[in-house]
Amino acid sequence: MTIAIIGGTGPEGSGLALRWAQAGEAIVIGSRDPQRASITAAEIQSQTGRRISGAENRTACESADIVVLTVPFEAHAEMLKHLKPALRSRQIVVDTTVPLAASVGGRPTRTLGVWQGSVAQQTAELVPEGVAVVAAFHNTSASLLKQDGPVECDVIVCSDDEQAAHRIRELARKIPGVRALDGGKLENARIVEQITALLIGFNIRHKGHSGLRITGLPPEAYDI
Repeated sequence: MTIAIIGGTGPEGSGLALRWAQAGEAIVIGSRDPQRASITAAEIQSQTGRRISGAENRTACESADIVVLTVPFEAHAEMLKHLKPALRSRQIVVDTTVPLAASVGGRPTRTLGVWQGSVAQQTAELVPEGVAVVAAFHNTSASLLKQDGPVECDVIVCSDDEQAAHRIRELARKIPGVRALDGGKLENARIVEQITALLIGFNIRHKGHSGLRITGLPPEAYDI
């Protein structure tokens, strides 16, 4: 299984790439700038000892089974239109994007409305037929992903494709400390996306790296 991380030179994308490379997954770093992608890939390879490649975003998608979007909201729709010719039926697109708006001072502490209901639902409208869309990793701290040690966070996974959602929950659990939960249909992604702004506010006020933990569920809820 090959994972292409679009926007993989940024903090979230490179953090996920690092963790999945450590778990033995085949990773392709995607970027608008292929040279920048190759530099980031080489850095992760030096940290993990795993073979990582870098490519222009569309080229990265062509060889991937799973495509992970880690791009800012303002670039989201344009990026998907660029990627569409490279996407194919039975691929999984994992959208981590949150519709954040910068407040005074440039800090993103609130979310914007999305006509489709959520960014993930916008993605579902823009990808070719047969591509499964999964919303996940919105609230996973990029800083913690790039540090040593477990990432104490629950990843809520939403999708209208149960098989694709199951594969992404399995992938999430390959990150030490992460638990993955079935968040239901893709329409529920709007709730998860909104939580991100709240967590960013906590982080700004308390200088931390907050995440989510869902309590009160039986152990098997985290294993399906």
